Amino acid sequence: MSARSEGVTKFSARHADGPLPSAAVALLPRLAAWRAVLFELGLVGQDAARYDGAGYGNVSARVGPFPGARGARAFVVSGTQTGGQPCVDAGAFCVVRRYDAAANTVDSVGPARPSSESLTHGAVYDLGPHVRAVLHGHCPVVWRARAALRLPTTPDAVDYGTPAMARAVGDLARSTALLDGGVFAMGGHEDGVVAFGRSLDEAGAALLRVVVAARARAFGEAGVACSPRR
Repeated sequence: MSARSEGVTKFSARHADGPLPSAAVALLPRLAAWRAVLFELGLVGQDAARYDGAGYGNVSARVGPFPGARGARAFVVSGTQTGGQPCVDAGAFCVVRRYDAAANTVDSVGPARPSSESLTHGAVYDLGPHVRAVLHGHCPVVWRARAALRLPTTPDAVDYGTPAMARAVGDLARSTALLDGGVFAMGGHEDGVVAFGRSLDEAGAALLRVVVAARARAFGEAGVACSPRR
């Protein structure tokens, strides 16, 4: 993947500006809290020296009604190119109401435009109605150790935010133990890792376990612990 493609929305977005639905607003305290944790750890952010300076990382949570049909499992997600904001409010989010990987379209409403990873989030929610949260971060120490950590990984040739990535997520889940939740790496998306689960806390805990395992492995190899942004 070219770093210059980072952060670019690759789907057709049908977006309506407006306030977030009340059901989405109710989810924001916990969602924003996890986003803040990932920002502090460097999994969400923006760095002029990385990814051609584009913001990276995004978070989402399911909005009812449940269970919801595939392609219409609404979720509130952080907006495109909001990764570099240290603090966020409701203006940094939107609700994706429908998504269609085959047609490469996303239908959303809210004060922000949807994350460029929205099709990938939708593909994860389509794994089952029990999936209620998705956290996408960039973590070089995890991504470089994905094979050693035995992380399920999408093919290297599949780029982020594309219909091919959405299909790859489904294929990966069906061929591994991912259907109930967990963490996978994005082989064609430099440093990209995704965690999901039945709640934000479950997804966050799974992601943190993998980060700790990767850092412990790195320390064992080098005898030194590095900044999370390295």
